[in-house]
Amino acid sequence: MATTIYGVSRSRAIRSLWAIEEVGIEYVHVATHFFRESKTDEYLGVNPNGRIPALVDDDVTLFESMAINLYLARKYKPELYPNSAELEAQINQWSVWGISEIEFLQMQVIIQIMLHKDNMNQRAMDEAIEALPRPMKVLDEHLETRDYLVGNRFTIADLNVSSVMLLLDMIKFDLSDFPNVVDWQTRCYARESLARAQALD
Repeated sequence: MATTIYGVSRSRAIRSLWAIEEVGIEYVHVATHFFRESKTDEYLGVNPNGRIPALVDDDVTLFESMAINLYLARKYKPELYPNSAELEAQINQWSVWGISEIEFLQMQVIIQIMLHKDNMNQRAMDEAIEALPRPMKVLDEHLETRDYLVGNRFTIADLNVSSVMLLLDMIKFDLSDFPNVVDWQTRCYARESLARAQALD
């Protein structure tokens, strides 16, 4: 049975499209957009939440990009997913951190731009942008003495966090005060697997 991934690159599904390209397995890509196509009865049978991405891998069906990515790395490319309890905990820590500390804030801005562009809540946008330097400082300080987040080599943690941060370009957030973050992003975004994933629409 083929491995199948649902989603398109111009969405948060880019995270899992990047991950499946990074692990290098053969798969079927079903270009599922996040409006009508993700609400069909057929797709709801895969992901009852009606959101993208989703993954079907033999008898395993998963939704939520971070769960998909951790699964793909652990099963198909162990070098992306260290097997010690300590390093595994750090992988999970940074993956969750990307969602809770970065994604939540950037989405406050993106929602206003995309869904409320004619009646934007400028205060909500300003508060989110003003709050972003705090987690960026944490990330920048962590990267001061290392090239990557865990074990000083590229892991699924780097892919997970940097893929969340791809959306920062949309809100034009200035990272110039965080040079270590910029250098780390450059290393992550130079991977050929990301370029291949970004072409999947």
